[in-house]
Amino acid sequence: MDGKLLPVPGMTLPPEYFQQWLDTVQQHRALQPPHEQRPPGPELGSMEEATAPPDAPVAPKAKRGRPPKSQQKKSAGPGPKRAKAEGKSGGKQEKITNAFKTVKRKVNRFNGTTEAELLTKTLPDILTYDLDIVIIGINPGLMAAYKGHHYPGPGNHFWKCLFLSGLVDKPLNHMDDNSLPEKYGIGFTNMVERTTPGSKDLSSKEIREGGKILLQKLQKFKPLIAVFNGKCIYENFSKEVFGVKVKKLDFGQQPHKIPEGETVVFVMPSSSARCAQFPRAQDKVHYYIKLKELRNHLRGVKAHTEVQEVEYSFDLKKAQEDAKRMAVKEEKYDPGYEAAYGGKYLDKSNESNGQCNFSTTDPAAATNSEFSAGSTFCQVPDGQWMTQCFADQIPSINYSAQPQAENST
Repeated sequence: MDGKLLPVPGMTLPPEYFQQWLDTVQQHRALQPPHEQRPPGPELGSMEEATAPPDAPVAPKAKRGRPPKSQQKKSAGPGPKRAKAEGKSGGKQEKITNAFKTVKRKVNRFNGTTEAELLTKTLPDILTYDLDIVIIGINPGLMAAYKGHHYPGPGNHFWKCLFLSGLVDKPLNHMDDNSLPEKYGIGFTNMVERTTPGSKDLSSKEIREGGKILLQKLQKFKPLIAVFNGKCIYENFSKEVFGVKVKKLDFGQQPHKIPEGETVVFVMPSSSARCAQFPRAQDKVHYYIKLKELRNHLRGVKAHTEVQEVEYSFDLKKAQEDAKRMAVKEEKYDPGYEAAYGGKYLDKSNESNGQCNFSTTDPAAATNSEFSAGSTFCQVPDGQWMTQCFADQIPSINYSAQPQAENST
């Protein structure tokens, strides 16, 4: 370029305008420091390149304020937990295996004895002749088979209800089940002998056969009352023995008796704590009390319902002595009274009250006391006070002395 611009075909702007613009650019280049390098780009000498429109799209203006949460999460990248998981599995989801399953802690309920060993054990019956009550369960559980006694579960309400109802005179537990027939006339048996973790593990065939065996036991020993410990036990027994399907069962004495005998049937709620209808022991005691009343009725024991007369006697001397003792026990020293009187209440009480004396630490004052050598009536310990005794306010009644005085006059 010689400093002159040649006319460009199709140019609409005057050449003076471009000449002025070129001079300005050259001056700007001259002012730049020598060590600063210009960024690589096209030369500005070409008029066609300078006048050509840019091909790159114009970026939109950024909006003010915080970006939306979706953009923040994308820009933040994965979290620490996700980064660790991606580092182990290479960004792929791991397959669910047994390693993810939580292992339950095993509780040693039977001191090393396995359930398979307990399932082979049975619980012997506690039956004899002339029993008043026979408690009938469905079948032995694992704890009963392990202990070898009836109703040993810590949550079972049987032994607690037995004592609260008065069927036994002292608290007992499963270790005393063998002594109940002799002392209280109570025996134990089950409909099915086989031990299972729950009654749901029994088949209907076992229950039917167990009902027949139970009928034979009751006909042999002939107790006064056959008590079914649970509704479902009696429903199965009634269907098998009596041929009656119970639609609406009420707890208590049932209309049917054991065939070939006079054994009365009684149904009470299950003593298990899992009984949803009666979850607490106090909810079941009512039926144990009704069982006791039924037993007494069948044995001919009558309850004392008559009102008995009680004779009362009154002795004036004993009443006065009791009133004195009560006054000494109830009326104690109150430091608030002495503070209210400014310390003078003690002196006034000694002068005004001749009977209720205050003991002091001074030996001379103790010897001058009215009751130091006499009666101990209304004496109180050191530092205590009391008002006039209530017994002194009781008048002495002597009717025999007045007629004698009138006759003498």
